[in-house]
Amino acid sequence: MFDIEVHSGSNPVARLILAHGAGAGKEHEFMQTVVQALNALSIEVVLFNFPYMQVIKETGKRRPPDKAEKLLAHFSEVIDHVSQSRQSLPTFIGGKSMGGRMATMLIDNIESVKGATILGYPFHPPGKPEKTRTEHLETITKPILIVQGERDTFGTQNEVEAYTLSSSIHCEFLVDGDHSLKPRKASGKTHQEHIERASTLIEAFIKNTI
Repeated sequence: MFDIEVHSGSNPVARLILAHGAGAGKEHEFMQTVVQALNALSIEVVLFNFPYMQVIKETGKRRPPDKAEKLLAHFSEVIDHVSQSRQSLPTFIGGKSMGGRMATMLIDNIESVKGATILGYPFHPPGKPEKTRTEHLETITKPILIVQGERDTFGTQNEVEAYTLSSSIHCEFLVDGDHSLKPRKASGKTHQEHIERASTLIEAFIKNTI
């Protein structure tokens, strides 16, 4: 069963299928704000909930994410469903945190997908920098944009710049941003500014790739 939202905007030039993070679904304010910013830049955005998040919505009870295999299978099915039921557009995938990680694990296996955009990649669990989730990122061949907060506890700028990543991956860092790209007030930046900046970076990446 699919739980999908399509936000077309006006005259979209490309489609981005965007997966949510581990703790909040497609309805979360962050996801919806990103949609609005991207729609204004002529990017169609498709949001969806993974099966475990659908159960959380139905029952109101928290539960952990499903295993990666189940998440990847559902993500792949969503891509197929959207491509068959919607007008043809250059297709990109991506996501917030966990959803973004799933996108990077899928990208080289789906021919129709041109690239991926990630908002806050979970390079390692907070406080456990030795437990990296980067091995598959060393060999990816399709283009990927990662937009990361400088002080993200899942991978700070200093940590990420020390990793050996595929040359097809480009990282952009937002000033004082946390895992949701949110800066502290003292930085002089706002969360909205960072979301709009991330969306502009995504737009440029997509339009340079198609």
